[in-house]
Amino acid sequence: MEITIEKLVENLNKDLALEYSAAIQYIQHAAVMTGAQYGDIIKEMKIHATEEIGHAMVIADQIDYFGGTPTIDIGEILTATDAVEMLGQDLAGEEDAIARYKVRIDEAESLKEYALAQQLRGILAIEQEHAMDIGSALGK
Repeated sequence: MEITIEKLVENLNKDLALEYSAAIQYIQHAAVMTGAQYGDIIKEMKIHATEEIGHAMVIADQIDYFGGTPTIDIGEILTATDAVEMLGQDLAGEEDAIARYKVRIDEAESLKEYALAQQLRGILAIEQEHAMDIGSALGK
């Protein structure tokens, strides 16, 4: 299917909902995760939550710029009682975000929306950093 601005805005709204849920999930996981071995990653998760909110603000502004209405919907939020499972959930979310933003960058560039693509590249770089942080905490 050929991408249009309207479809791109729809896709960005899905990304926005998932940024909201990522922030909430990080906040919840950081609050309930226990164990001295998780001290460093808990601190990182709090930073990740703030960065996800920043991503949401950038995406919402871009949606508005392209004539859309930023969603207030929230994506799925995963919880667990085991720290390793929580980290696995967070890593899966980051891997999904990385894949989605690579597609979104291609979509933006196909429409010659290079400024949007640049904004998305910045978000992608941070999502990759998040995945690296979590992967390291998991010993990967």
